[in-house]
Formats: sequence, structure tokens, C-alpha cells
Amino acid sequence: MSKITQIEGKAVPVEGNDIDTDRIIPARYLKEITFTNMGKYPFYDERFDAEGKPKGHPFDLPQFSGAHILFVNQNFGCGSSREHAPQALMRWGIRAIIGESFAEIFAGNCTMLGIPTATVSQDEMRKLQSLVKAKPEIQFTLDLEKKTLLSGGKEHLRFDIHESKRNALVNGTWDSTGLLLANAAKTAEVARKLPYVAGF
Repeated sequence: MSKITQIEGKAVPVEGNDIDTDRIIPARYLKEITFTNMGKYPFYDERFDAEGKPKGHPFDLPQFSGAHILFVNQNFGCGSSREHAPQALMRWGIRAIIGESFAEIFAGNCTMLGIPTATVSQDEMRKLQSLVKAKPEIQFTLDLEKKTLLSGGKEHLRFDIHESKRNALVNGTWDSTGLLLANAAKTAEVARKLPYVAGF
């Protein structure tokens, strides 16, 4: 099982309230049978025009290339509960999201992929988005154990995160497949005692 205690890297700001999952990953890309190519599609309709030309979205600006932390505003991830939204962000390179607030199902889906969703105040988020636009090279560290965000190696601010989600990430229990594999011997032992498994 993989324990997640810190996320490090540059940040990318995506501004706007109520950014729903259809904007994060347009519905026409849900037909793919695996998540492998999802990293190509986050914010696709806001990044490219009808002819496929870039519109200058933060995800395509060179100063934010390689960013692992996403700064967003209120009610991020609202709308449908599609898992494709956090999958697309993760496969683009996002490893943590800090926002003013999140849709609950979206935040839960992020946790199941090992992506922390931390919250700060509106004023703090405006400062973070302004900071990273002015100095995109700044390296941030999201510390889940201390619940602090560091910038340039120094403590910047404290954030909030749902305690059960934080515990799952820090303890490694967010990874349901890893949890199952880690307990494979116990699972097999129980299965041998079940007549509807062992009796056939």
C-alpha cells in the first residue's frame, strides 16, 4: 500500500467557480474503454477551438508545464459523478488539488486515486493564484501530516482536509487494490471457509 504524506511541485491556477466535471472532461471522451489517454483531454473545450488551435488555457502555458498541484476556486468538480474527471487531471500530471470547496463525490473520487483535495479560504486562494501567476517557478510542498502548504521551503499557510480522507491517504488505505493485495492471504483463508466459494 502506498502512503501519501507529501506532494511536491509547481502549481497551476484554474480560476472560476462551479467548474463541473463536464468542463473538466467533456462527455464525448467518456466512451474510451480505458483511462490511458485521459491525460489528453482535461479542459479540452476550454483549451482548444473548433479547429484544434490552443486558446491559451493554463494547462497549455509553458510556465505551468509539469505542474503537480492545481489551485481552484469554489465548488470544483460539481455536476456528474464521473470518475473520468479526476482520472484526466491525474493523467495530465496533477497530484493534489487545493481549492475553496469541492463537490463531495468528486473529492471522494480523487481520494480513491490518491489525490488530496485540500481547502483554504477565498482570500487565501486568491493570493495563491496571484502568486503562482506572478512566479510560476515556485515549488510548493503539500504536507498532509502537518496540514500545511510550504512555498520555497517555508510554511505558507495551513489548509483543511476531511479527516477521513486525510487518514486514508496518510495510512495508505486509499488504495483499495493495494489493500486487497496486502490482505490476500487472509482473504483466501476466509474464502476457504465459505461454502458458496469452497463447496463448488
